[in-house]
Amino acid sequence: MSGPGSPSRLDKLRILEEWLDWQLRQTRNRIRELEIREGQEQQRREKARAELSWKLQPQGSGSPALLRRGGCAAYGAQMGFLNHEEAITAMNEPDIEPCQICNPQTGLV
Repeated sequence: MSGPGSPSRLDKLRILEEWLDWQLRQTRNRIRELEIREGQEQQRREKARAELSWKLQPQGSGSPALLRRGGCAAYGAQMGFLNHEEAITAMNEPDIEPCQICNPQTGLV
């Protein structure tokens, strides 16, 4: 029962509604923040994986095929990473040369 000067049931529900709206906005903001963080973490994991891998740049007209470190910026393709054994095999191929920028052979010794 409401006394004089106390909020009515309708007023209380409106106050509750405002508070719940505020909570929902806070929750949605937190979800967005966490999604951004997860995306950044995924990018860090992918970059770390690339740094620990190798990649093969196909032979071009007049240039040999090149073995590169996975994170070599001179060749931006980020697919088809090679593992350690595959990179050693590639280095032993006569028509594949190591990249002179990232020196992939240093990680193979």
